[in-house]
Amino acid sequence: MHPQQRLPRTFYNSDDVVRIARSLLGHSLCTHLDGHFTAGRIVETEAYRGPDDKASHAYGNRRTARTEPMFGTPGVAYVYLCYGIHHLFNVVTAGPGTPHAVLVRAVEPVAGTDIMLQRRGLTTPHPRLTAGPGTLSQALGIRTRHTGTDLTAEDSPIWIAAGDVIPDEQIISSPRVGVDYAAECAEWPWRFRIAGNRWCSPAK
Repeated sequence: MHPQQRLPRTFYNSDDVVRIARSLLGHSLCTHLDGHFTAGRIVETEAYRGPDDKASHAYGNRRTARTEPMFGTPGVAYVYLCYGIHHLFNVVTAGPGTPHAVLVRAVEPVAGTDIMLQRRGLTTPHPRLTAGPGTLSQALGIRTRHTGTDLTAEDSPIWIAAGDVIPDEQIISSPRVGVDYAAECAEWPWRFRIAGNRWCSPAK
């Protein structure tokens, strides 16, 4: 992985958010913040399909100051605060006005592990370093102030670098985590993991 091989906007510009969520597996989420470069290979994602998805913040095309980035340009970050503690990183997909997004749930550290350990207050690499959407954001230095960041811009401090293509037979799909409130949408198998990867968050 070369840190400058950023995925282009065309990668994200599709109405098929489920396909993009699967396709993001194997690529690397990178940050250059506070003078430190860190990166993690994406091993787990979840798809959220805007207007018709009761698990989405933008269900029914609901627009708020928080969700506004979801309605914008594909390839920008949507970062929100969960339970007042966890900063969760998503990437916006589809064209302007269509609020689809992919939540990155877990990454496998590939660069700057020492910095990630410091940010997480840990001493040795362990899946809990980056296995979970809140922990990976903390490890990579991502905060809600980064919402709206254009991941495709050459000077962006956050981006997704091109990596491996994961074959379909190595991808596990299952229902998303923590969306029991979403009625029938809670059962949609839109959580994707690389089979056998120890850095994924715990299975349901």
